[in-house]
Amino acid sequence: MGKPTGFLEHGRELPKKLDPTVRIQDNKEFVLNDEFADKIGTQASRCMDCGVPFCHNGCPIGNIIPEFNDAVYRDSWEEAWKILSSTNNFPEFTGRVCPAPCESACVLGINQDPITICNIEKTIVETAYREGYAQPKKPRSRTGKTVAIIGSGPAGLAAAEQLNSAGHSVTVYERDEKVGGLLRFGIPDFKLGMDIIDRKINLMADAGIKFEVNAHIGVDINALQLRQDFDVVLLTGGSTVPRDLTIPGRDLNGVHFAMEFLGQNNRRANNMDLKTKEIHAKGKHVVVIGGGDTGSDCVGTSNRHGAASITQVEIMPIPPEKRPANMPWPQYPMIMKTTTSHEEGCERHWNILTKEFISDDAGNVTGLRIADIVWQDAKPGERPGFDEVAGSERVIPCDQAFLAMGFLHPEPTGVLAQLDIKLDDRGNVATDGYATNQKGVFAAGDMRTGQSLIVRCINEGRECSREIDAYLMGNSNLEAKADSLMLSAS
Repeated sequence: MGKPTGFLEHGRELPKKLDPTVRIQDNKEFVLNDEFADKIGTQASRCMDCGVPFCHNGCPIGNIIPEFNDAVYRDSWEEAWKILSSTNNFPEFTGRVCPAPCESACVLGINQDPITICNIEKTIVETAYREGYAQPKKPRSRTGKTVAIIGSGPAGLAAAEQLNSAGHSVTVYERDEKVGGLLRFGIPDFKLGMDIIDRKINLMADAGIKFEVNAHIGVDINALQLRQDFDVVLLTGGSTVPRDLTIPGRDLNGVHFAMEFLGQNNRRANNMDLKTKEIHAKGKHVVVIGGGDTGSDCVGTSNRHGAASITQVEIMPIPPEKRPANMPWPQYPMIMKTTTSHEEGCERHWNILTKEFISDDAGNVTGLRIADIVWQDAKPGERPGFDEVAGSERVIPCDQAFLAMGFLHPEPTGVLAQLDIKLDDRGNVATDGYATNQKGVFAAGDMRTGQSLIVRCINEGRECSREIDAYLMGNSNLEAKADSLMLSAS
């Protein structure tokens, strides 16, 4: 523990951001982390080195947080990097886009603001790249075993790095022209730039991992052939079937799934082929349906396009400002979240029922009919219902609508059909541990669990890699999740 009184002497601080009027002019990152470098040690000193570090349990990958905080306070950056990278394959991603369940579980957060864990994590990894600590994780020898990973999102990439470090020959297949999955084509560049993704992928390639792009398994390449060519096949294709909105006018021009919009904008920002008809919000009255992070990303992207107005609607009630009684510490609380995209400009409404898209004579959306609702108390074992508020129905301007209501399950056709993979009652891949019903075929990430957080997908990839390693070799020496391990990097 670097400074026992640090949490008494210093409050929580975060780096400044570019002014919203400035940052919406481009798609670049806008957090001024470099200007905060002289304060990061002070922030790390607030860590209390708790006897029971609940942040470990809050973090899905079990990051050893008090130890790397202490190393940062002591200015021992290489040590901090070794500690952080022992549990997290991609701190450059989680330090930017993770919602930080570790901070919600921070013991200091009981009566003060929690430690700035995500920002410290981001600073460690950026220092590691700058100082040369971040190196390819090359295996000492090869086992002769081969693994094909279908999908290059965080679960697939984490498993690839782990299995390659164990000596197996790993090939990652990606249907798009670049690796990353929704990391690349779902998260806006102003949150996670493609250069950050490429930097890590280059290290992984240097370590011996092979990447095959423009390779749509189940469409361009038969999955059965892949199963014959490799000792193990790992399915990490994600949960890519979006939840739709079946109301009149859904098929009008200008109504899109959120990922159509976000993925295309990432392509545009990086001078890539758009692949589909252009979707642009300039001068449009935009309505975003769905109140989560994907909806927020649509807001930020629409602001950068120069939308005439942006309205975000959500059917659920407005979340509380503070932790509610039914979500006590150290649980991750569902509270009111105002993102940097909301700060840039957006009207937000809750308890809204979307009823109908209105069109002009040419089949273009021009408005959205909505109404206010009041939620009923739920009966035991049943979902709560709602009542429409009489006289509240109205039409709001809507030239463009983005459906950001989450995802249902993986695509059941293609690879899953060709391999005859059993699905659960939610449409996700059914597994025993991480093994599917087909011998030698495993699944991890959103394809197995349903839509989740990036950090949970990293954990899925790491844990699945241990199971695959044991399947191939009889046992595994890959790192276990460090929930209760107090490892030393020195």
